[in-house]
Amino acid sequence: MKLLITQALVSVTLMSCALKENPQKNMSNEPMSNSLTNSAVSRKIDTATFGTGCFWCTEAIFQQLDGVLKVTSGYSGGEISNPTYKDVSTGTTGHAEVVQILYDPEKISFDDLLEVFWQTHDPTTLNRQGNDVGTQYRSAIFYHNQEQKEKSEKYKNELNKSGAFDNPIVTEISPYTAFYIAEDYHQDYYNNNGSQPYCYYVIRPKLEKFQKVFKNKIRH
Repeated sequence: MKLLITQALVSVTLMSCALKENPQKNMSNEPMSNSLTNSAVSRKIDTATFGTGCFWCTEAIFQQLDGVLKVTSGYSGGEISNPTYKDVSTGTTGHAEVVQILYDPEKISFDDLLEVFWQTHDPTTLNRQGNDVGTQYRSAIFYHNQEQKEKSEKYKNELNKSGAFDNPIVTEISPYTAFYIAEDYHQDYYNNNGSQPYCYYVIRPKLEKFQKVFKNKIRH
């Protein structure tokens, strides 16, 4: 994978997305369903599960990619079933904020998704992205098969050897076990709340940077 590692990652100095609780909204914590519209049923669909910090940012980026059919925010890698955001935010359940990505491998490959993954967050900061601190914000890949595992480990090792980052990559690479959908108000968050301060000052600059680097992979 040929990476275009840029000189600096987005600085999150203004605020964090830690205060995401909105108890007035509907909540959904059932395991992820892979159901899509009828037009997509006949396609071959693969799944990827990534954590890059706040799932609002991760979701906004991967939604842009051509070949990505659905992006859902949720929780993986934890020790209890059906966690709520309040549970996960304590940092004691073991879950990471992640997105589950359903994609058409004939249009976009897992390699392509990994390239976006590595370049759109800092995989060298342990349990932290900017001002978002805690194990729930860790960099993580939850692989669904042996091929995903091997590719993830290969690229992690190659990036470390190449010195693409100033510090060693600390991304967790673990087998996928379960995915629990986050509360409704977390879904499609940036598109629904673009003027919210965190969206405007943190997600928007990151998204604009992503669009410049990956303009050939963006859905038109």
